[in-house]
Amino acid sequence: TEVTEKLEEVIMIWTKQIRQVLVESEQIRREADDVGPSAELEHWKSRMSSFNSLLDEIKSSRVKKIISILQAARSKTLKQWKELDGSITIAANEAKNNVRYLYTLDKFFGPLANASPVTMEHIPSLMNTVFMIYYTSPYYNTSEHMTSLFLKITNQMINTCKTYLCEG
Repeated sequence: TEVTEKLEEVIMIWTKQIRQVLVESEQIRREADDVGPSAELEHWKSRMSSFNSLLDEIKSSRVKKIISILQAARSKTLKQWKELDGSITIAANEAKNNVRYLYTLDKFFGPLANASPVTMEHIPSLMNTVFMIYYTSPYYNTSEHMTSLFLKITNQMINTCKTYLCEG
């Protein structure tokens, strides 16, 4: 029982830390007003990396040993742990999926930044790709994600036009 209590304390500390990571990941991002769409991809790549690292740690042999000892002791802390493990898995899957879909837009980001208002011919293809993401993505098809993406695309178009006007 003494070992079980110590391990339960460890699990409770991990649980608190993981909850903090989940809460922070759900907070509203603070970004510059003129940030472009590549920032959206970078955000999800960073989030994917964080959650994958966390998953790797949770799946490590050290953690598995602790969990199996607590399972054998029928610890009540495991219910919370399993819920958090599921939440981390969902967050990691969401980030991975969003990165995969946003990479389909990556080919438009360079031309969008380097074009002139006259040569922005790829906008219809870009919008079709955004529509396909909205239509097919299991995670990215929320109004919050779409609004954020469209805001960044619009910011990039405005920045491109400003640059064109200042150079002209």
